[in-house]
Amino acid sequence: MDFECPLCLHHECEIYYSSTRKNLIRDYLICRLCDLVFVPKLFHLSEEEQKDRYLQHNNDPEDEQYRIFLSRLKDKLTPFLIPGQLGLDYGCGPGPTLSIMMSEDGYGTDNYDPIFRPDTCVFDRNYEFIVSTETIEHFSDVKTDFDLINQILGFSGVFAVMTSIRYANIDFGSWHYRYDPTHVSFYSPETMVYIASNWAWSIVGVYENVYIFRKG
Repeated sequence: MDFECPLCLHHECEIYYSSTRKNLIRDYLICRLCDLVFVPKLFHLSEEEQKDRYLQHNNDPEDEQYRIFLSRLKDKLTPFLIPGQLGLDYGCGPGPTLSIMMSEDGYGTDNYDPIFRPDTCVFDRNYEFIVSTETIEHFSDVKTDFDLINQILGFSGVFAVMTSIRYANIDFGSWHYRYDPTHVSFYSPETMVYIASNWAWSIVGVYENVYIFRKG
């Protein structure tokens, strides 16, 4: 069966790993052009199933441990920003928290989530920074999402992502990150280089599982 890579749209894809766990039977394919590992759509959860899964997460703005977790990205991002700049949390989930934290530090931040905050008015604005924490691994139509982000990110704007990177030393079969049935896209450092090149962004910061891009 011929599969198209959801990021670069090429067909140079092959089976990377097959899961036979009772509650997670699915294939993972790898694109030989951009190195994305992805789950074909026939194995994806429905939107309602995804929503139920996301609601199980403890994304409480009052949870100090959750704030500490999000600070892994925030603390790396803010040196690239100027106080007062306007940003967007793309994929904020059911309990937007990073936008609150950014606002507390003097950065106005809107929220968008295709399930919980589907306000498409955000696509009519330009933002000076965009953040996505534990979000891009959920992208199904990966290129479409990155196209949208590029469209609303202003020139010289900063895009910061946090996701578990598929580094070469990771044993994919036992990797906890692939066990979440809503995780369908897995990025290696080579994938991040492809993303930067394809959208004419520069990689200005790499901090293990945090990547920071600048447009233009």
